[in-house]
Amino acid sequence: MSSELIAKVLILVGVLFDLFGAIGLVRLPDVYNRVQAATKCVTLGTCSILFGVFLMLGFAGGGLKALLCIAFVVLTAPVSAHVIAKGAHAAGVRLWEGSVTDQYLEEKGSETADASDGPAEWAEDTK
Repeated sequence: MSSELIAKVLILVGVLFDLFGAIGLVRLPDVYNRVQAATKCVTLGTCSILFGVFLMLGFAGGGLKALLCIAFVVLTAPVSAHVIAKGAHAAGVRLWEGSVTDQYLEEKGSETADASDGPAEWAEDTK
């Protein structure tokens, strides 16, 4: 199997993952699920596309830039997703009513956390 064929397959797989991530951003019910779709699907898709570009270009200037971009995406995407989700939780954005548990709320010391509880309830308890 040639490296060009493998590169094309990786790029196609990456485009599909990016497409699924974009569909997840539109279709999922709340910000927490959307952040998950964006982080997992789009990160894997983008890294796959960039690695396919690296395989096509080799260690030339463009290939090395693709590898650097992969490292940047892998390091920054989880951090930004965590910050967005934690900020949304702190701002009082409610979970989707179909959510089973709020683990962040449980870590804050609430004994009866469920999907209807939110930061407003535990913020008043800590005063």
